[in-house]
Amino acid sequence: MADVAVDELNRMDDIFAGNRLLATFDSTARELIEPFGDVVELQTGEIVLNRGDQVLSTLLPVQPTTISMTVELAGGRTVETALIGCRGAVGGIISCGHAPAFTKAIVLVGGPALRLPMGALENAKRESAFISNLFCRYSDYLLSQAMQSVACNAFHTIEQRAARWLLHAQDRAGDRIALTQEAFAGLLGVQRTTVNAVVQSFQTDAIVATGRGVVRVIDRSKLEKKSCECYRRLEDHYKAVIGTNGHGSR
Repeated sequence: MADVAVDELNRMDDIFAGNRLLATFDSTARELIEPFGDVVELQTGEIVLNRGDQVLSTLLPVQPTTISMTVELAGGRTVETALIGCRGAVGGIISCGHAPAFTKAIVLVGGPALRLPMGALENAKRESAFISNLFCRYSDYLLSQAMQSVACNAFHTIEQRAARWLLHAQDRAGDRIALTQEAFAGLLGVQRTTVNAVVQSFQTDAIVATGRGVVRVIDRSKLEKKSCECYRRLEDHYKAVIGTNGHGSR
């Protein structure tokens, strides 16, 4: 039994270290949520929220787990509004009581996550000014993703948008991104033939390699040059509002 307890403690240590929000918690903050959280293994393609669902818990992904927040349009088309991985959380981020989900959340890359009931999170916010402030800061970053995506989708080329998305995905999931070109097209809100041409161009330039539903980044520096300024702008904003300590750069 003692060995089991040690294994569980080590497992939870890995979870807290593997999510950028949780990694900012000191022991006092951690004690407010750890007893109420459980580690879950999310499967690729799993839907963790549908639009209109009551949000009952928050998921904090651990690398490589990545969740795509998408809006579904008439005719079956979808477009991604935010990409959530080890830097963030999904569900009830700035909740002030029960509220239905607006977007669909689907697991893009499966893996572990900490699941925390909404009631436990709300109690932790009330007990800890640090936790309350951290999630408010993260909500600001999440909103910035949506706003930057609006600007990017309006003014930048598909090639720039694809490069920006792959950079974000690599940050969250690593070099090997499980993604079909059909799914990639859906996330960007474009035709598959358009994405095929862009990915082929990236392959020709030795930026990515593809095969069996996987995109692998092989030259990040070239990919950054293909991207628009939106990627760097969001990275700088994350550092400014959260950083490594939960307070951001000052």
